[in-house]
Amino acid sequence: MKNNMFKFVLFLLIIPGFMMANVSLPNIFGDNMVLQRNAEVKIWGWANPQEEIRLVVDWSNIEYKVKANNLAQWELKIKTPEAGGPYVISIKGYNEIILKNILIGEVWVCSGQSNMEMSSSWGIDNGEEETKNAANPNIRFFNVPKLTATTQQNNLLGNWTESTSETMKYFSAVGYFFAKRLREELKNVPIGLISSNWGGTPAEVWIPEEVVQKDPVLLENARKLNEQEYGPRQPGRAYNAMIYPFVGYKIAGTIWYQGESNVGSLVYDKTLSALIASWRKVWNDDFPFYYVQIAPFKTGSNNFHNAIIRNSQRKLLKEVSNTGMTVTSDISDVKEIHPKDKKTVGVRLANLALENTYKITVGLVNGPLFKSFKIDKEVITLSFDYADGLYFKNKLSNQFEIAGADGIFYTAEALIRNDQVVVSSKKVKNPVKVRFAWGNTIQSDLFNKVNLPASCFSTE
Repeated sequence: MKNNMFKFVLFLLIIPGFMMANVSLPNIFGDNMVLQRNAEVKIWGWANPQEEIRLVVDWSNIEYKVKANNLAQWELKIKTPEAGGPYVISIKGYNEIILKNILIGEVWVCSGQSNMEMSSSWGIDNGEEETKNAANPNIRFFNVPKLTATTQQNNLLGNWTESTSETMKYFSAVGYFFAKRLREELKNVPIGLISSNWGGTPAEVWIPEEVVQKDPVLLENARKLNEQEYGPRQPGRAYNAMIYPFVGYKIAGTIWYQGESNVGSLVYDKTLSALIASWRKVWNDDFPFYYVQIAPFKTGSNNFHNAIIRNSQRKLLKEVSNTGMTVTSDISDVKEIHPKDKKTVGVRLANLALENTYKITVGLVNGPLFKSFKIDKEVITLSFDYADGLYFKNKLSNQFEIAGADGIFYTAEALIRNDQVVVSSKKVKNPVKVRFAWGNTIQSDLFNKVNLPASCFSTE
């Protein structure tokens, strides 16, 4: 009799409609995670169709309920409080999941290629000292592993960890210093970082494939990408496996360090613009997107390819709202594509966020950015944003060039007057164009009063 009863129960468990599926979550939700503060955040997962899911948060003891749909999926939106923790979340269906040591704070995505991926273990300035002092339970990391997929995935490997000497050592150094700087000004607000990056990848692999396929310019440019042994080159492959699985996880914004693998492209501003728009669309959120202008480096098939990418990054600031760029020409080594000063990069990105996203006054956070020019006979006067206290590093500059209608550029004499730059050349009687620091390895010599360098630019 007992044996027959066991068989009957087993039969109920395995026939369609009686399967007891465990409630489960994607790995982006787990112990030690950070949820965005003062927000409505989405939590989702899987369960048996029509199984009732009960979720309780201990910061308010509110119980949220939902039933899984016929595809065995469920999602809930919960309200988060001001920064704090640690908290516990329980999720109960036929089984129960307890998520522990949860913090409420600010969540940022750190993405791009190797300069974002680069960790203390690679060898950064003062890396040993920084690693030794990295223990901070209020900074949390989620490292997305390198994966590709031809279709959009619903989960990924990984887990949240606290910042320790060991975890920080293998996490994005730029991301860590970004978080550390935010903590200085936001005081008791925890910071969560999701690091999803892959050295050597062009921007196209981080864009949904259909976005590239539907745009003739992007598609033509993507077809020029040659296969490489160290990473994917096909549109969408990293996006499908390394971004899409956590789309919807509420974030404060994104920091981005990429562009080296797109050197040679003449449409990088359009490419990166499409990436930003596509991410904001799937998140349904116009979140801030702060990025690093790549450093001067001898790369590409001509002397200007690196400068063209940097100029595209500069132009993007006016083309796409809620963006910011940090210039790195002053902290780079033109012989090294991986500058080791990652702390300055992280701090400058954080200052952009503090000033623009968190509305905390930390002073001038941008280097001079070309705004306009005025021609008066043989002289051109250049105006800049963020130009307070303009100066040349070496008192004189030979980095400005002007050209007439023939398009031939000549080095110009340059002087600073009332935080504007006045340029002229005896070889150009009727100038129509200006460019600055226009070369792969030229490090800008124009700075403002807080010692931030100007971006290269061309008025063409």
